[in-house]
Amino acid sequence: MTFTLHHGDALTFLRTLPDASVDALFTDPPYNSGGRTSVERTARTARAKYTSGDAAHTLADFPGDNRDQRSYGYWLTLLLTEAHRATVESGTALVFTDWRQLPVTSDALQAAGWTWRGVAPWHKPAARPRKGGLKQDCEFVLWATKGPVDAERNPVYLPGLYSASQPRKDRLHITQKPVEVMRQLVRLCPPGGTVLDPFAGSGTTGVAALQEGRRFVGSELSDRYWHIAHRRLTDTARALAEPTGPAA
Repeated sequence: MTFTLHHGDALTFLRTLPDASVDALFTDPPYNSGGRTSVERTARTARAKYTSGDAAHTLADFPGDNRDQRSYGYWLTLLLTEAHRATVESGTALVFTDWRQLPVTSDALQAAGWTWRGVAPWHKPAARPRKGGLKQDCEFVLWATKGPVDAERNPVYLPGLYSASQPRKDRLHITQKPVEVMRQLVRLCPPGGTVLDPFAGSGTTGVAALQEGRRFVGSELSDRYWHIAHRRLTDTARALAEPTGPAA
């Protein structure tokens, strides 16, 4: 399977895609969340918001995570509108979010033309307990389609709940998703189809797509993370191209 990874702004990239040129959108946009007040959400770095104060790693921050609530909703609607245009009829969208941004993300999906189908929790077993309250150990995956569900096009049966911790060994990104979760999710894209991710980060969605026999097209704004994602995608594509058995 092949991949294309653009370096630059997500909305600018999406506007270059032809109509109905991808089969599915699977993406993890910057949440612009991670704080109790507007000041905390818009003034702190991504590292300060999404990692604990005693974290030993030195993972790089990423841009685009300091919008207020109204500008985030407007911006996300623009992005999801362009992704909707670029997706085939009956194509799928899966968008990650957290509990704070779940309402505005569902609004943006529907305002962009997608039909909202449901929410799947992603449970993170290694999350820290919270004294005096509920443990915040879930993020959420919003599921939507462009028009009706075409089950015959890709007759898969997937769970509505996923459980896996963020990578600890060899972790590359602050908000990196587990490959084992993404490999299941990308199966909503028909075999041989094209997965779109305009927020590629460290490239996990693309790696999962290639490993599951799908093509991948994406973009990443951060120069550091673009290089990390490109290396991972290149290594994955090369490994998949290598023969796995004795020559005939």
